[in-house]
Amino acid sequence: MDAEAMLYVEQLNDDDVSVRLQSLRALMQKVQEGKIERPRQGDDVNNHIHTTYSFSPYSPTKAVWMAYRAGLKTAGIMDHDSVSGAREFIEAGKIAGIATTIGVECRADFSNTPLKDRRINNPDQKSIAYVAIHGIPHTQIDAVKGFFAPYVKERNKRNALMVDRINQIFEPFGIHLSFERDVVPLSKSHEGGSITERHLLYALSLKLVAKFGKGQALVDFLVNDLGLELNPRVAGYLQDTDNPFYEYDLLGALKSDLVPRFYIDATLECPDVRKVVELTRRIGAILAYAYLGDVTDSVTGDKRSQKFEDDYLELLFEVISQLGFNAVTYMPSRNTMQQLKRVKALCEKYGFFQISGEDINSPRQSFVCVNLRNDEFRNLVDATWALIGHEKMATRDINKGMFSPDIVHRYPDLNERIDIYKRIGQGLDSGDDL
Repeated sequence: MDAEAMLYVEQLNDDDVSVRLQSLRALMQKVQEGKIERPRQGDDVNNHIHTTYSFSPYSPTKAVWMAYRAGLKTAGIMDHDSVSGAREFIEAGKIAGIATTIGVECRADFSNTPLKDRRINNPDQKSIAYVAIHGIPHTQIDAVKGFFAPYVKERNKRNALMVDRINQIFEPFGIHLSFERDVVPLSKSHEGGSITERHLLYALSLKLVAKFGKGQALVDFLVNDLGLELNPRVAGYLQDTDNPFYEYDLLGALKSDLVPRFYIDATLECPDVRKVVELTRRIGAILAYAYLGDVTDSVTGDKRSQKFEDDYLELLFEVISQLGFNAVTYMPSRNTMQQLKRVKALCEKYGFFQISGEDINSPRQSFVCVNLRNDEFRNLVDATWALIGHEKMATRDINKGMFSPDIVHRYPDLNERIDIYKRIGQGLDSGDDL
């Protein structure tokens, strides 16, 4: 790329959304003119890309550009407790010529279900699970914002208290964080974004690098003074003073082993799972349980070895089926083939729509999940196009979504529905006959 193109790429993360989008238009113009090589596209998809509206190095516009450059056919935004980047993501997708989906990820309280006191898919807290609302109709974005606003407010109260706990841990080492001065500016909270534990850890990472520098001295502090057990791969990253992703790798190391020392249980900020189910039905979206599975070696380096839902997976599927979930989302790069085949079989048994996404929130991660190219997971590519078709139709009329009562009544077979909405998503059918 020439210097002008590099400047446009840098401006994709500008504070002004109009600058971000205009920079993407300029880059796509250069692609059209042959000044930037057009990436090769296959069938790769990704429905779980975080942006700066939760935690990520990418604005919604930059995320779409990265997805385009990676050769993705489709891209999906998935921020924590926030859809404030959704409209920008949709517009950026139009500019780049990528089909998009929009969603929101949140933690839901399963305390009033048979999963009470279970370690579900949340490393930090029992009875709380991550769920994903996919395919939000564009007419319902503001309704979703309104739903999550009070929960985000409660979350920030707890964030500030966790910063206090971090300061107690690091006070002997002369390190101090201010929630307002050091954490909040790293977020898009003033624009409706959320602040997560990753923001706290990134702010702490910046402080640690400022005090100890990059390399062995910092690694020695983490191991000898904090007593962290560093993943050998991550330790190697942190010993490399030229590592361009240093602070993100440090964040991953801290998240894996430090969080239990300052974590405060989330209560008021986590809606009861039935409220999330009711919201999803009301707005005509698709609610998915996010399968994690027992972790051995974390692909992202930010999770320690830990057991999750595999020991009681059949019970979990029974519970989410009874609650009214529509789908299960899973990531083929995260689990063993044995785990994935078991999940697929249970999805088929309980009639769940299967969705995939790669949980992008670090610059070290690839936007492409190579495992999705395995014929075993061809269904996830088809499902993505069906999800796009659903979003198109539900935006037109929420009663035309894949899981609306009328559509389910007319097309009770899920595979038939997937095929119908896939054709709509790919532009092969207008959907006028629905």
